[in-house]
Amino acid sequence: MQYTVLIPARLASTRLPDKPLADIAGLPMVVRVAQRARLSSASRVVVAADSERIAEACRAHGVEVVLTRADHPSGSDRLAEACTKLGLQGDDAVVNVQGDEPLIDPALIDAVARLLHERPQASMSTAAHPIASIEEFTSPNVVKVVLQADGIAMYFSRAPLPWWRDGFAQGITALPEPRPLRHIGIYGYRAGFLRQFPALPQAPVESCEALEQLRALWHGHRIAVHVTEADPGAGVDTPEDLERVRRHFA
Repeated sequence: MQYTVLIPARLASTRLPDKPLADIAGLPMVVRVAQRARLSSASRVVVAADSERIAEACRAHGVEVVLTRADHPSGSDRLAEACTKLGLQGDDAVVNVQGDEPLIDPALIDAVARLLHERPQASMSTAAHPIASIEEFTSPNVVKVVLQADGIAMYFSRAPLPWWRDGFAQGITALPEPRPLRHIGIYGYRAGFLRQFPALPQAPVESCEALEQLRALWHGHRIAVHVTEADPGAGVDTPEDLERVRRHFA
């Protein structure tokens, strides 16, 4: 199974300035992420950076990096440019590991890549795990996914899904059975599709939900989903998250 891990790294962050360069036990966070990704079966791990400062930090620690434009509107656009610069071909598999996931499980990266090899009809792959609490189920910050029988995504939403018929009348006192699935923000792509994706017209439902993956479904592309029982935990979005990860490495 041959695939490339791409790690988009953007210097600007509203909640945590210079986040990719944040120190974690003596190493920049983006380097920690790349080191975790190297524990997977990926044949190549590359950081797609928007800043020479990030690129310099990666080179200083032996991490392969490609410099991309700073004005990309989304991570997908950055990855598409990186695919072109790296010369990846149409069916080459790419896994997008977020640059703020220094604790990501290498086995999860492999599982998402493997789905692209096992599901030739899918343009994308991703992951999910069963939701454990009503708070997660009702939170708009927790994205839910509903699957077909074959593990292909039917829909992603910030709303509680699936929703039982009498839910509004009864209120939410328990989780549906089987337990609903929380989407995990890791994606696999075929490189050809990834280069085409930013040019696809935005879907109305994508704008409503603020979920980019809905654009792929709206245009008829399939997304295969790996379901794991393990909760991967949160990435680094806030100073509190950063301190939590620093304690882990300490």
